[in-house]
Parts: sequence; C-alpha cells; structure tokens
Amino acid sequence: MNLIEHFVNGKLNKGTSKRTGKVFNPATGSQNSEVKLANKHDVDNAVSVAKKAFITWSQKTPLYRARVLFKFKELIEKNSDLLTKIIVSEHGKVYEDAKGSLTRGLEVVEFACGIPQLLKGEFTENVGTDVDSWSMRQPLGVCAGITPFNFPAMVPMWMFPVAIACGNTFVLKPSEKDPSCSIKLAELFTEAGLPEGVFNVVNGDKESVDAIISNKDISAVSFVGSTPIAKYIYENCSKNEKRVQALGGAKNHCVIMPDCDLDQAVNGLIGAAYGSAGERCMAQSVAVAVGNIAEPLVKKLSEKVKSLKIGPGLDKDSEMGPLVTKEHLEKVLNYVEIGIKEGAKLVVDGRKVNISKNQKGFFMGGCLFDKVEKNMRIYKEEIFGPVLSIVRVKDYNEALALVNDHEFGNGASIFTRDGDTGRSFASNAKIGMIGINIPIPVPMAFHSFGGWKRSLFGDQHIHGPEGVRFYTKLKTITSRWPSGIKSDAEFVMPTMK
Repeated sequence: MNLIEHFVNGKLNKGTSKRTGKVFNPATGSQNSEVKLANKHDVDNAVSVAKKAFITWSQKTPLYRARVLFKFKELIEKNSDLLTKIIVSEHGKVYEDAKGSLTRGLEVVEFACGIPQLLKGEFTENVGTDVDSWSMRQPLGVCAGITPFNFPAMVPMWMFPVAIACGNTFVLKPSEKDPSCSIKLAELFTEAGLPEGVFNVVNGDKESVDAIISNKDISAVSFVGSTPIAKYIYENCSKNEKRVQALGGAKNHCVIMPDCDLDQAVNGLIGAAYGSAGERCMAQSVAVAVGNIAEPLVKKLSEKVKSLKIGPGLDKDSEMGPLVTKEHLEKVLNYVEIGIKEGAKLVVDGRKVNISKNQKGFFMGGCLFDKVEKNMRIYKEEIFGPVLSIVRVKDYNEALALVNDHEFGNGASIFTRDGDTGRSFASNAKIGMIGINIPIPVPMAFHSFGGWKRSLFGDQHIHGPEGVRFYTKLKTITSRWPSGIKSDAEFVMPTMK
C-alpha cells in the first residue's frame, strides 16, 4: 500500500502521528493509498520550520523570488501530464478537465512571477514642506492554506504562489481525499530552487485544521470549502488574531432569458452543471427559466443530460467521471431522494447509470429536476454533485429577486441577447462573480476570485491584486531630514504646511 507522507523542510516527512486515512481511486472504488494524518505536534513542527525559513526568505529580493517562480512554472509545464493523471487517479474528474484546472492554477503562478511590479509602493515628495511620504508592502510571516478535494492543484495554487512571492512562508493542508498532487507540487517547487522550509505540506483532517487555527506563529489563513467550515475557520482564526479569508459554499444560478441563443445556453449549462460531476464551487446548479423559455429549455437539456458519456477519467470518450468518494456519492443520491419527496419533477434520473467497465466505481449519471420551488432543500442547499434544478419564473424581475434572495452569492450567469438586461443583471445581482453568456465566470489570475454573502467570510477575495494585499501588510513612512533650522516643540496635532 502506497503511503503518502507530509512534505516539510524540503523533504518527505512521516511525522509523529500514527493515524492514517484512506485514499481511493474513484473510478474503480478501490483504495490505492494511505495518507498520514497530522497531529498538533506535526503541524507545529511544520510551522516552526516555516517560521525559521521566513527570516531569510523574506529578505530575498522580489526579483530573486520571481526567478524561482519562473522555474517552478517551467517544471509544472514539463510535468503537466503527470500532475493531471495524479488528479484523475484521486479525484476522478476527466483528464481534460483536470488538465484545465491545472492550467488555471498555473496562471496564478504566472501572475506571481510579476511580483516585483506588484509590490511597488507609492511615493509623494513634499507632502509637507521638506517632508516626504511613501508606502511599502511587507510580508506577514507564516501563512497557511486549507484546501478542498475538488481542485487539488488549482485551489492550492490560488494561495501559496502569491503568498511565497510576497516573501511569506507557507504551510498547506490539502484535502486528505486527494493529497498527492500537493506533495508533487512541493517537490517541484524545491527542484525549482525554493529554499527548504519555505513551502511545507501537512496532510490531515480536523485535528490538523484546529492546530493551524490555534498556532500563534501563523499570521494568515486562507480556506476554500463549505460554508459551515468557512464560518468556523473565520470565527476561530479571528479569535486567534489571524488575518483570514474563508471562501464558502455556493448555489450558482443561471438565468435563461426568452431571447437567448438557446443552444448556446444549453451547451453552457451542460458543461457548467455536469462537468467535474458537479463538484465545483462554480458549478451551475440552478437554471432559472424565464417565461416561455421553460419548455424548450427542459426538452433540450433532458436530451443532452441523457446522452452524457459517463466513465473513468482517463477514458478519452468520458465527459463526466465518478464522484470523489462512496460517502459523497451516497450524500448526493440522498439529495435526489429528497427532491422527489419534496415534489420536484425528476426529468432525468441518473441514479441507474450503467458503467460497464467498472461497477464498483463511485459513478452516477446526471440528474435533472424541473418545477423546483425555492422552499425545497434541493434548491436551498449545496448538493455538490451532478444535479441541476430548474426553477420557473414569470419575468426578469422575479429571476433577479430569486438570485438575490439566496443565502449564497458566489457566482451567477445570465444568457440573453439584450444588452440592457445583461447590464442590469451585472449591476444589480448581489453576487461576487457574474457571467453574461458565460456559464462559469471564473476570473483570470490577474483579477480576483470570491463571492458575496455566505459564500465569503473575510474582507478580501483570493489571488490577483486582492491576494497580494491579503498576503502583505502596508507600512507608510513620513520623513524629514534636519536642515539646520531649529524648530520649537509643538503640542497640537501636526498638520502639513
């Protein structure tokens, strides 16, 4: 049995904990690895190593750090196929989807390579007579990331490249369901010339998360996951005086207007709802059918959902792979049962999908519900699986109100040919990321990613310019040099003249 260890101080580390977790291949249903689960001592050790490495790493020039990142980028590109197959083997998503997610993570590394430009401060000469003022951004210290199973490459790379480029050191706690990709990334970063201890990976579960929260030497924590855990991490990190950004759950709506290009909308919805088996925080899980578009939308969608090609992620013909674990599969199947009991119409039932190549994998087909009401659990709660709900509304105003009334505010899209409607939606939807005829509006790395309402706890979004601000603290200097002219003491608030 393959044993997945931690990565601390530039090398693999078994830690002191005797606990392990099981890592499965979702396509076969078989266990292929065990992963070490860190205890508090293991986490504290990694933080201690990172704290020591910060002393010298923070003093490296931004240009030096950028050159290490350029080499890291090169190694990711060289090992792209290997990293992609690691993702497929532990998560289950199809190869091209896994490769795409790796590319989106790589884009953040590319963004971080520009850190010399991004860290430039501001300067004002003669803010007062013979007084100059300037600002600079400096690193925080040891930062930590806690990441989910659904993007084992992309989400960690939303965090650590920017943090490390800014001069911080980093401790990553990836999902224990698919940890191997993070270990490989750490090895490649070390190969790129990153000094020992700057980037560390500690595998674990809640025990290691709580150790991160309580460790006084960690200055900032980034998290992506469900809303209950995001709220828990935000509240407890704040109590421990840490800077924190915690991205939570989602229930992304896609508004389908009667004037839209229906084929474009359907194709967009199919990919956004069923790609990665719906295990995306930006998955479209609610289609809002406006007016008379509902019937043709349901007809076209049902045909597409029924024809989805379900199979192992490495099969070239597969459009959707398995879910990540047996437990998660059972959770999603239970939501389908709930939807039926609540009175929604199950137009396409994917529970009985037949995967001839392997019956033991964690597979299900796409499910499509129609006539879903906003008081139903399948509408209110995040399912995180290949289940799309159609809610019918009479007009645009009712659709906008539906989007804005939901507790989550991660992403939303609208399909329309009308510019005024698109502009109104972009301006008035209370959502962090908006798509207009774009089904998955994930910002590029040089913008920032994040939702509103209960989809984000904290003040700043992740990666991009917001990421640089999150991983640095601002210092402002006001300076005057002696001119030989003596001045008397002043006992009033100083003002510049």
